[in-house]
Amino acid sequence: MKKIIAFAGSNSKQSINKELVKYATSLLEKINVEILDLNDFELPIYGIDHEHEHGIPENAHKFLEYIKQSDGIILSLAEHNGAYTTAFKNLFDWMSRIESKTFFSKPMLLMGTSPGGRGGASVLEIAQKRFPYHDANIIEVFSLPFFSNNFKDEKIIDEDFNVQLKNSIQQFQNNL
Repeated sequence: MKKIIAFAGSNSKQSINKELVKYATSLLEKINVEILDLNDFELPIYGIDHEHEHGIPENAHKFLEYIKQSDGIILSLAEHNGAYTTAFKNLFDWMSRIESKTFFSKPMLLMGTSPGGRGGASVLEIAQKRFPYHDANIIEVFSLPFFSNNFKDEKIIDEDFNVQLKNSIQQFQNNL
């Protein structure tokens, strides 16, 4: 059976992106899913001096190992000031010091949601341009705007967005 990892690019305990990840993974069929939480991989802020003095933290190695051992990745990026959250960017920076091709060509469903009307569009644009340099194989991109209007009772309630996500999930699963 195929195994994927799924996570939100946020360390918020009430992450709406984590809620979207949980729902998206519930739509998969016959796939072993491990949902990761960035809070379980605490890291010092990346700095070259810290790396030289202390090496690369074990949690960066652990997270990278989850990626290596998976058959695919579902990632929903939170957006802070139009870019990645500090928690995700820091993890990404540490992992790229271990392996610059961080994503190992694993099929990826890239998602984002936000309280506003752009649904994380800015961070998704950044990721779509940046991640391929790190060997990301982005199969589909899904954006859910106005989270509180479109997501209730642990699922997407807007039928058009729900169909879009289901189609994205199907394309992702077909590429595993």
